[in-house]
Amino acid sequence: MSLLQEFKTFAMRGNVIDMAVGIILGAAFGKIVSSLVNDVIMPPIGLLIGGINFTDIKITLKSAAYNGSNQLIPAVTLNIGSFIQTLVDFIIIAFAIFMMIKAMNQFHKKKEKPASVLAPSNEEKLLTEIRDILKTKK
Repeated sequence: MSLLQEFKTFAMRGNVIDMAVGIILGAAFGKIVSSLVNDVIMPPIGLLIGGINFTDIKITLKSAAYNGSNQLIPAVTLNIGSFIQTLVDFIIIAFAIFMMIKAMNQFHKKKEKPASVLAPSNEEKLLTEIRDILKTKK
C-alpha cells in the first residue's frame, strides 16, 4: 500500500474527521469566549472597581529608554491585566466544557436504565410466587 493511500485511509476514518471538526469548533468557541470576556464582562467589572481597563494593569520592571542611537528600547512589564482576562477566559471555557460533559452524562444515564429500575420479568414473578408458596408450606 502506498504512503498516499495509507494517509487517505487514516484521514477518512470517522474519529479523525470528528476530531478535526472538534478542534475547529473549539478554536471558534475560544474566540467567542475571548470576545465575551474582553468586550462584555471585563469592562463593567473595570467600571465597578474604578474605571480600570484590565489590559492596562501592568507592573513595570524596567522603563522604556533610548539607547545611544536614539532607538527606543521598550519597557519591560508584567501584564497582570492580560493574565486576569486570560484566566477568566479559561474559567468560562472550562465551565462550558464541564456543563457539556455533564449534559452528555445525563443523556447516557437516561439511555441506560439500570436493571433494578426495570419491572421484573414473568419468569421472575413466577419464581417469586413459587418461593412464597414454599415459605408458607414450612
